Amino acid sequence: MKKAKSHVFSDHDVLSMVRRSMLYACGWNYGEIKRPFVAVVNTFNEMHPGHQHLRHIAERVKAGVRTAGGMPSEFCTIALCDGLANGHAGMKYPLPSREIITYSIECVINAHCYDAAVFIGSCDKIIPALLMAAARLNIPSVIVTGGPMPAGYWARQGIRASVSRYGQMMKKVFTELYSEEIREEALASFYPCAGACWGMGTANTMACLSEALGMSLPGDGTAPGVMAKKMRLAEMAGEKVMELLERDITPRKIMTKSALENALKVNAAIGGSLNTVLHLPALAHELGFSITYEDFDRLSRSTPHLANVEPAGPFSVTELDDAGGIPGVMKAMESLLDRSVLTVTGKTLGENLSATAVFSSEIIRPLSDPVHPYGGIAVLKGNLAERGAVIKQVAVKEDLWRFRGPAKIFNGEEEALAGIGAGAIKAGDVIVIRYEGPVGGPGMREMALVRVALKLAGLGETTYLVTDGRFSGYSDGPCIGYLSPEAAIGGTIAFVEDGDMINIDVGERKLEVELTDAELMRRRANFQPPTRQLPTGYLALYARLVSASDEGAVIKS
Repeated sequence: MKKAKSHVFSDHDVLSMVRRSMLYACGWNYGEIKRPFVAVVNTFNEMHPGHQHLRHIAERVKAGVRTAGGMPSEFCTIALCDGLANGHAGMKYPLPSREIITYSIECVINAHCYDAAVFIGSCDKIIPALLMAAARLNIPSVIVTGGPMPAGYWARQGIRASVSRYGQMMKKVFTELYSEEIREEALASFYPCAGACWGMGTANTMACLSEALGMSLPGDGTAPGVMAKKMRLAEMAGEKVMELLERDITPRKIMTKSALENALKVNAAIGGSLNTVLHLPALAHELGFSITYEDFDRLSRSTPHLANVEPAGPFSVTELDDAGGIPGVMKAMESLLDRSVLTVTGKTLGENLSATAVFSSEIIRPLSDPVHPYGGIAVLKGNLAERGAVIKQVAVKEDLWRFRGPAKIFNGEEEALAGIGAGAIKAGDVIVIRYEGPVGGPGMREMALVRVALKLAGLGETTYLVTDGRFSGYSDGPCIGYLSPEAAIGGTIAFVEDGDMINIDVGERKLEVELTDAELMRRRANFQPPTRQLPTGYLALYARLVSASDEGAVIKS
């Protein structure tokens, strides 16, 4: 019997054999070990409707990777649901979780030396985190979004669920003399299945913008989460990432400054969520660019609102998908976009749009007949918001664009809700909620429940809400948030008192308190901050490291 030749192995050879031995322990074979390693990053969990179905999408992604010659392996990271966290202290965590998701993905992909990645996720802070991770790691990547759910329907009452009617639906359910069984039937009808909530909230906005940036395949942003179309797109994404690897097309070659400007314009055209003023600047920071509040305002002035989708219009995101989706929106506004940018198809945006059409001019309006001649977001400035505050102007009646009223001050969401419940608010007031910013919250909670409470109290269209916190993507009506600088770092909002007159002019982009500079200086000098419970754990670390809201609320290294 012929003896095998002896070899002298280097330390590198030995370590390589140890690694292969560990992969064999995972059930891989020798042929699979020699293939490119593709991370399938999944945010699946069992307590989040936007993510509950992602396991099935991941299987299709892995099938596509294998077909194209790669070796996929899946790992998961966290995903918090804003809907479950809203209205209590748990809402302090979703925005800070964006940074944990990004860092956790960086840890795994760099430690395990992946060659490429497909990121699967849904919802408000998760898709921004996936985009930030893709930008940071800069290996060939595709984003697959979880997709929206269709609007719910309560057959007993013939009620179609919608963002604009949600508060009324809940009021009807709990004020009518229904049995508990019928009430629960109604609640089970409003959200019918897995997927992101039906309207153009932050979840679906960020899915649409991932596509607008060129990081998701055409049609992915609005493809319903539980339909076969989404599964086909998932498998195509797995195949496509292998092509990107072969051609060395990485996220930083796709997410250029021009691509981000395209996304800002699409955001204006679809009436996208206000939370984009946090997420797109954070993504730009990862890419080495700067996007400011002023960029949102500048492009909103020159980009009309075209997609007639709730909460700024009557249609759901699944209906937008039927009308042509984001490819249709970008086709309608093609003349406003940089068509030369590269996308994950391996083609330019212009090449992608060459075969695109709009199927409903009622849902996706032409430039010549927009829903509004201006885009979704306006940025207000003045002595109350020196660095800016943000309003979703397409969701505010124009007769409310100018408003003057006395301030009603609340140090936090709980105080505001108690005040509304006690009847402390009357028509014409400007409700000021402070110490809810990235540092002051900490974590910048949504004030969505306050908006719902005002609507239920009949004050939704007769009062303004101003806060250094943020809003749900579904918030509509006269509410201004993301105010910077926030109260916790000495912004003017900390020194406003009950009864101070506040002037709001959306058209002129003004937000001012009627106080002289001398009076503000006097108040600043005599100011004593309220006694507040100090954060612990991750929130304490976040509060120490986080940047201002107008800088994306990022943790800067």
